[in-house]
Formats: sequence, C-alpha cells, structure tokens
Amino acid sequence: MTGRLVYIMGPSGAGKDAVLQGLIALMGDQACYLAPRLVTRPAFQHEAHSVSVSPAEFKQLEDQGGLAMAWRAHGLAYGVPSVIDDRLKEGCDVLVNGSRGYLPQACRRYRNLVPVLLTVDSALLHQRLTSRGREGSAQISARLERNTRFAALPQHASANPVVTVDNSGPIGEAIAMLYNHLKQTRSRQEDPCG
Repeated sequence: MTGRLVYIMGPSGAGKDAVLQGLIALMGDQACYLAPRLVTRPAFQHEAHSVSVSPAEFKQLEDQGGLAMAWRAHGLAYGVPSVIDDRLKEGCDVLVNGSRGYLPQACRRYRNLVPVLLTVDSALLHQRLTSRGREGSAQISARLERNTRFAALPQHASANPVVTVDNSGPIGEAIAMLYNHLKQTRSRQEDPCG
C-alpha cells in the first residue's frame, strides 16, 4: 500500500512545526516520515525540520530534480526533497509542512494527499507573529492579509476533503485531533470491507 502525503498548511504562526513534531512522536518514525523543508533563509531553532539553503543551492536542486515540490512565498523559496517519493512507495506516511498556494499542484502530483489546514484565531495569530520578533509590522500585516485570502481553501483542489484543525487552544488538542483522524482513515483504508 502506498503511503499518504499528509500536507499540513496554515499561516505562519499557526503552529505547523509543533503539530508536525507532535504527530511524529505519536505515529513513530517507522510508519511515518517527517520530510525536511528547504528554505532560502536562516532556519530558526524551533523549526527542527527546516534546512537553510542559499538561493543558488535551491535553484540547483530544483533544476536537477532534487525537489519533489517547490514554491515561492514571502520573497523566499521553499521545497521538499524528492526522497519523499521513495518513502511513499515504501508505504510510509509522509508529513510535510506545505503551502496553501501550492496545494493544487501538490494534489495533481500526489493522489494520496491528505490536505490539513491549521487555523488560528486572528487576534492570537497576530500576537504569535508579533511575539516571535522575526518580522516587522509591515511583514506581519502582509502575512495576516495572506491568511485572510487563504481562509477558505477550495474543496475541489484535492480528491480528499480538507481536514481543518483549529490550533487556537492547547497544542496537544490539535495534535490529538489530527492524529485520531489519520489513525481512523488509515484503518478504513486497510479494512477491505470498510
């Protein structure tokens, strides 16, 4: 059985990295693979699976087929290494920190894609972005405006419905909700009568 690509999206500050870390802890790295995300800026300490690369390195990887997915946002390039294709063929579920803007392309490429949208109360999102001190007020405003544009994803973008998880509360609740959903849908896939 082919693995699923669990494609986690949401605004910067939604807690994608924390949810990914929590999922891998619950699912285990034998049945699940947390894909690194390449980005053309310095990786921050809380982004355990982000790898900083120069724009030239990114372009070289992209040109040589070393990336399964690549997109641009906020003046940066993001990508996921092509090793995920091997892991999916092995039957391993692959967790990815994805982009809402890239979802249609990802859906065309991966039939077993599970789209997950993390949402956060807008006031809390503004507070999170401000407290991390990474961007100035203009950049924060741009991120909040982008979040408004992507608040509702088109359901037709994926063969599978978008799973929406509110991460405005304790992080453990969001992780548990998503873990239970993935566990239940995996069980239904494995049950020939399901």
